[in-house]
Amino acid sequence: METPQLSSLYQQLILEHYRNPRNKAELDEKSVEIHMANPVCGDEIRLQLRIEGDEIAEAKFVGQGCSISQAAVSMMTTKLQGAKLADASMLAERFTEMMHGDEAAANDKALGDLRALQGVSKFPVRIKCALLGFDALQEALKADGQESTH
Repeated sequence: METPQLSSLYQQLILEHYRNPRNKAELDEKSVEIHMANPVCGDEIRLQLRIEGDEIAEAKFVGQGCSISQAAVSMMTTKLQGAKLADASMLAERFTEMMHGDEAAANDKALGDLRALQGVSKFPVRIKCALLGFDALQEALKADGQESTH
């Protein structure tokens, strides 16, 4: 009986982040910006990070797309505020594992609200939607590592 209630709660959380996205705005001072698009469905985002030392001081995004892609990046940017770069990288890896059906990742409390998206892993065509922001995050972290100044 708990599964339908939990599923309903997760759906509400996803819709809440889609309708009222967190951190959806241009970032005035950004260290790195990555544009990602899913040409199959039209989802697209521009992830913008302001990195200070080994920490993400601020994370914002602009974009458009389905509820899954937009809610995932909204939840992700909320988790990234003030996060260490290593923790951000680990978050991206863990979320990706969850999207590929890893049960341990799906139960990892460190993912917080992002666990609401675990059901997406059962729909292969939607996994790319959920991963769009995380793919951008991984590219942003790689790009930041190649820059010599901040």
